[in-house]
Amino acid sequence: MKSRPSWWIPESEMTPESTYLKRRELLRGLGFIGASQLLSGAIGDWAADATEASTSGASASVRESGSSRSQSVEARRYPRAKKYDLQDPERPITEERLVTSHNNFYEFSLQKSEVAGLAKKWTPPSPWKIQVAGLVDQPMELDLEDIMKRVKLEERVYRFRCVEAWSMVVPWGGFQLRDLVQICRPKPAAKFVKFVTYQDERAMPNIKGMPHYPWPYTEGLSLAEAQHELTFMATAIYGKNLPQQNGAPLRLVVPWKYGFKSIKSIHRIEFTDTQPKTLWVSLAPQEYGFLANVNPEVDHPRWTQKRETRLDGSFFPKKIPTLMFNGYANEVATLYKGVDLKKNY
Repeated sequence: MKSRPSWWIPESEMTPESTYLKRRELLRGLGFIGASQLLSGAIGDWAADATEASTSGASASVRESGSSRSQSVEARRYPRAKKYDLQDPERPITEERLVTSHNNFYEFSLQKSEVAGLAKKWTPPSPWKIQVAGLVDQPMELDLEDIMKRVKLEERVYRFRCVEAWSMVVPWGGFQLRDLVQICRPKPAAKFVKFVTYQDERAMPNIKGMPHYPWPYTEGLSLAEAQHELTFMATAIYGKNLPQQNGAPLRLVVPWKYGFKSIKSIHRIEFTDTQPKTLWVSLAPQEYGFLANVNPEVDHPRWTQKRETRLDGSFFPKKIPTLMFNGYANEVATLYKGVDLKKNY
């Protein structure tokens, strides 16, 4: 009998794609405030960016690539494996068309429904280069395709939890961030990792349209968080290339944190000995702190975090209790020993 990690969940838990696309209408019907509404002045719509990890029991289904060395990187990019015989009708798979048509990517638009159309007009540079800087043995520029030849590719099914109190389940293809950290060779003094989104003012109209935002988009993790086995670098979704609106060609996925931590279209990684000041911490530190762990005991100033709406396609989707660390407590709680988790914001 195969032993699975405690954070594994069946593929059947993913929210249907159609449900995801309808979530704006559902939330409006339930009286939620949309994320695209500005806080006031310089503080804009929050990014439920990557979709965020959610509900009970830790959450990932890992499926390793069985590809041979002779296969191309393109073929290896989408690892598939057997489908497990576990069913959970309470948490259906999110349908692909929903995940790829309702997005937060502020460089393009504040309107979720507009992002996909605008992002498709942007062609990411090829080959995709990632700058590595800061406290590393040697600053370098890495080619994403070369990285993918050196890491173990997997498909993982994660639950995701948005700070706006809705949740779903999505399959990602990619590799563990700690594999990339090893390639970067950080120095012993490095304590944090800073990520920077690619910036193209010609193709991304909101960069000029929102000059009060401290572009480019930046996020960060502690080095310990970055090297945790659950922290994932996604290059694919639903067994296909990651679309531009979902963060092509490389994005971060941290399932026990709210979605704005899962930065998209990463083109620079910097190792530092001090906590990086991220875009949302710069704009609204009282609402978006550096930790941003899913914590039902700490309400966002505008959204309670005690319960979440499981998007399931119904007009009145049911609400379920939110779990600490989004159900990943057994895996990640040790990262925060001695940390006051009530200072999430």
